[in-house]
Amino acid sequence: MDVQQVSATETNWGVLAHLSALLGLVIPFAAILGPLVVWLTKGKEMAFVEVEAREALNFQITMALAFLVACVLMWVLIGFLLIGLLAVFDVILVVLAAVSASKGQPYRYPFSLRLIK
Repeated sequence: MDVQQVSATETNWGVLAHLSALLGLVIPFAAILGPLVVWLTKGKEMAFVEVEAREALNFQITMALAFLVACVLMWVLIGFLLIGLLAVFDVILVVLAAVSASKGQPYRYPFSLRLIK
């Protein structure tokens, strides 16, 4: 997607798709629900938003699975460290994705399962 073809409205919704995942730090499951709501409401109207919201949703599902594994690993104590590292990793990548979307550039999360296509 070319930078000139993305409108300000599309970039704003793309940024919101990524940043809405940060609600998961406060509200359980909001990390998945935020991008899902953006994808379902604005994804059909705007191609850039559809791509960004789907990417954010896939990454947050991947992170939820990683957090689940870390919770299980708490029984052997390594999970406590892993949860902290995962939270920092999640926040950093979400911010990087939002910055990229604000410039009208699509962002592809590393280490993300592509479950929703």
